[in-house]
Amino acid sequence: MCFGFIVKSSRDREVLIGPGTGTGRSSSDPGPGPGGPHRTRDWDREVFMGPTGTKACLNLCPDKSNPSHWPTPWEGRRLVVEPATLVQIWFLKHCHRLVLEPSGSGLAHSSDLSVQIQPYEKIQSKGLPDDISASLNKLAVVKLNGGLGTSMGCRGPKSLISVRNGNTFLDLTVQQIEHLNKTFDADVPLVLMNSFNTDEDTRKILQKYTHRRVKIHTFSQSRYPRINKESLLPVAGHMGMSGEDAEAWYPPGHGDIYASFSRSGLLDRLIGEGKEYVFVSNIDNLGATVDLFILQHLMSQPEDRRCEFIMEVTDKTRADVKGGTLIQYQDRLRLLEIAQVPKAHVDEFKSVTKFKIFNTNNLWISLPAIRRLQEQNAMDLEVIVNPKTLGGGLNVLQLETAVGAAIKSFRRALGVNVPRSRFLPVKTTSDLLLVMSNLYSLDSGSLTMSKRREFPGTPHVKLGGCFTKVQEFLFRFEDIPDMLELDHLTVSGDVTFGKNVSLKGTVIIIANHGDQIDIPAGAMLENKIVSGNLRILDH
Repeated sequence: MCFGFIVKSSRDREVLIGPGTGTGRSSSDPGPGPGGPHRTRDWDREVFMGPTGTKACLNLCPDKSNPSHWPTPWEGRRLVVEPATLVQIWFLKHCHRLVLEPSGSGLAHSSDLSVQIQPYEKIQSKGLPDDISASLNKLAVVKLNGGLGTSMGCRGPKSLISVRNGNTFLDLTVQQIEHLNKTFDADVPLVLMNSFNTDEDTRKILQKYTHRRVKIHTFSQSRYPRINKESLLPVAGHMGMSGEDAEAWYPPGHGDIYASFSRSGLLDRLIGEGKEYVFVSNIDNLGATVDLFILQHLMSQPEDRRCEFIMEVTDKTRADVKGGTLIQYQDRLRLLEIAQVPKAHVDEFKSVTKFKIFNTNNLWISLPAIRRLQEQNAMDLEVIVNPKTLGGGLNVLQLETAVGAAIKSFRRALGVNVPRSRFLPVKTTSDLLLVMSNLYSLDSGSLTMSKRREFPGTPHVKLGGCFTKVQEFLFRFEDIPDMLELDHLTVSGDVTFGKNVSLKGTVIIIANHGDQIDIPAGAMLENKIVSGNLRILDH
């Protein structure tokens, strides 16, 4: 199927644009003469806009001259936009098809689930060369930094939340890479992929790292318009982000990294500096540090046989049943997300016995391979339709992609089953309690499980609604309890903890509605259930 669109400049000149180079005008067409619309490379598409500096009016209408056009739901819709921020052609090309025909649901029916996954121990057993710095100098670290801290009651970028000894996620990341560079006399740069939600605040805070031995680069991912679920029209009336359009836009998932990275110029720049791989991870995963054994595995292979993509996976537990998994489908590794699975197969997808591993979103990707796939327009990502409800009750659709979904596009892709310690995300205050506790030791920005903990794995912690926001969480803990011997903690209701509290075994604390429980300073709770009303009053 093929359809094009008409772009009108403010001088009412019309030019056809379409889904890809060669659609609309051919790349050899010199275009209109002086004063007419000009051609520019934008979003990996051949895009024609009005004269430089004029506003372009995007008529979201099918090309009537194209007999094979597919009528779109935007008939007659017009958005006035600046040429530099023209709505992405990718979105216009795919939206109608994806909303009405979500892709990827058939993956769950693949019966061949044997995948190319190597145990980490096999890679680790190969050891390291005497000079690992040569490999480090060919690496860049990319952190996905597009998320806000709103789910934890914080404003601004999530990466600026304090998580350990006054250090933010970003502080710890910079410390980790600086330690690498100093220890091995290397030059590993840090690249932050921001969203329009986080870019301004992140850029301001980067000034504090000026004297660190880390080069820091940033680029911004795209912003897409949310789609009204009923009308299938963009919610946005214009390109602004203020007023009623504040909720009309969203960052389209971390799968946008490939196009945005290429567009920013950083991809070419890093390749020009001799970088060959990027290690990509979520900035809130405190276990996602540079692993020298995986890096050496990549760099030790013959250049023409190198793996272009490694996805770190780890064993699934009951807490991870919704996490994406790797399958083999049509002779390629693919990432299967729960949103792609038909309802009839969701329980099968959640099975720990059938799908034993899940994606940590720690990824090692070849930079030349990214450039090749972008130039060939061959980065085929399944698009996930994500329904949302805005503040005013409006039901909308978001079209998102996942960075790991590109694994099928890369040559010699591989999964590596890594230790659970490489997956330490902080999504909630329950996670925050774990990383702030004495379960972990902090060294040069990296958290490692304390040697004093005798049991493998981390405790299961579930804090109730009174602890959801970081400020409330900090108010309720006078200091963080000793948790070295804790297996399970559930806290519900109005509960506070005094200083020097020790929690061991299974501890359940439930304050019913209207009750309050104050765990006194110095208390030791081991295999206890505490309920009712317990107040410690000053006198």
